[in-house]
Amino acid sequence: MLNPTVRKNITSGKNVAIVLKQDQKSKILTYGIVRDILTSSATHPHGIKVRLMSKEVGRVKEIL
Repeated sequence: MLNPTVRKNITSGKNVAIVLKQDQKSKILTYGIVRDILTSSATHPHGIKVRLMSKEVGRVKEIL
């Protein structure tokens, strides 16, 4: 399983599970395909921030 906190593991078009800002406490995951990578640093401890094709924005928790 690829590490979701490393930017190079995530590319546009990949299927991922993200947690939206409003779902951070409940940890509800949203599934979709990566449209844009918003985190510029190589790693982030809470997951790389992405925008899905559905235009939802959140941090990657799983790479499917």
